Amino acid sequence: MSDAVDAIIGQWAKERPDVEGDLWPVQLFARVQRLARVVEKSAKAAATAHGVEYGEFDVLTTLQRSGPPYALTAGALVKASMVTSGAITNRIDRMEAKNLVERIRDDGDRRTVKIRLTEHGHEVTRAAFADHLANYGRLLGDIDRELISETGDNLRQVLEALGDTDIG
Repeated sequence: MSDAVDAIIGQWAKERPDVEGDLWPVQLFARVQRLARVVEKSAKAAATAHGVEYGEFDVLTTLQRSGPPYALTAGALVKASMVTSGAITNRIDRMEAKNLVERIRDDGDRRTVKIRLTEHGHEVTRAAFADHLANYGRLLGDIDRELISETGDNLRQVLEALGDTDIG
């Protein structure tokens, strides 16, 4: 069985036989990129159904999984979401306008501002995350769970080898 990546590799091998031996990384990276697009498209639709953008959903779930008091600095959110500080500021502004988060001053250092989930933010996150997990289940429902587990284990090894072992 072959897929679009096999076709792409074949096209490059035909067009540039001089680099055919260097195409081996494309087997992994192109498939990861294509998988990410499929998942992101589906996840964006699920987030939109709850009135939030996908990036906002990312902030909501990052705050929720951080545990009580469900608050992080903008800098911590930048690290967790891999966007620029300007992008996170704009995202937080939009989310604050929707009453999903609030900015609070840190009691220990008044110069530090934390972003905290509001009660409405908790409600939206709970509902959206449940749908998000159900969506993931639908996407992978027809695929053997052992294959999913093995693929996850193999990808973990690749990420570890590339030094990507930290959340933020």
